Amino acid sequence: MTTDQLDRTFAALADPTRRAILARLASGEATVTELAAPFEISLPAVSKHLKVLERAGLIVRARERQWRPARLEATPLRDVAVWAETYRRFWEQRYDRLDEYLEEFKGRRKEKGHGRDRQADGDDAV
Repeated sequence: MTTDQLDRTFAALADPTRRAILARLASGEATVTELAAPFEISLPAVSKHLKVLERAGLIVRARERQWRPARLEATPLRDVAVWAETYRRFWEQRYDRLDEYLEEFKGRRKEKGHGRDRQADGDDAV
């Protein structure tokens, strides 16, 4: 995936109305009128959202007589998932290292006699 394509995909996904349209299209193709139904925006505004989604490659629109139903094209979403996977692995490695550090830190505290165990036994009483 090119950087330009990834940028177009993220830009299209940045708008909640477009994300809602994609969610609706995940259940099957729909016309502009059907897609506009849950929103308090005009049909031309929905058409503009569809154009953004189409330029990003997230939807395709067919021509059937006077209708132009839209359907989801998930390939760009897969590309975003592949891109994000790198960062998921990065954060998992970071959390694993943090877990290791915390276990090591707890072990050192016990060796030095710090922590709740001494306080619970009354060794620190004044």
